Amino acid sequence: MELQEMGPVDYLCVEFPDGSLDGTAFPLLVDLVDRGIIRVLDILFLRREHDGTVTALDARDVEPAGLDVFHGAASGILGGDDLRQAGSVLEPGSAAVVLVYENAWAAPLAIRLRRNGAHLVAGGRIPVQALLAALDESETVTVSAAGGR
Repeated sequence: MELQEMGPVDYLCVEFPDGSLDGTAFPLLVDLVDRGIIRVLDILFLRREHDGTVTALDARDVEPAGLDVFHGAASGILGGDDLRQAGSVLEPGSAAVVLVYENAWAAPLAIRLRRNGAHLVAGGRIPVQALLAALDESETVTVSAAGGR
């Protein structure tokens, strides 16, 4: 696929503390792919051992079963440096998945904007935890201000 015909591309690195990788979220990821919402470009499974070494895992070797659907999802975007960088932020004994995906749902808008000469000049992601904290803080300020009247 030509890059000009793609939607925005994002990446995630999700850490699973030792013993928490149960696979219940992966069918939801497959559903997003099946419905055409995202397209997995690259996926990397890794583990940081208790001695600090970081190893890449094959999707077929990751418990639980069912992840083999992603075997071969390798565009070449992720490499050894990504493995080392992702591994450096993981807690010893944990596993992680690094996922590079196209936001296929946004492709028509992105294509039209590019054809019209538009350029993305900024972007970002607000973690839900940060949003909840900001809302809690806003609520505290509002309650304090209202209580002072």
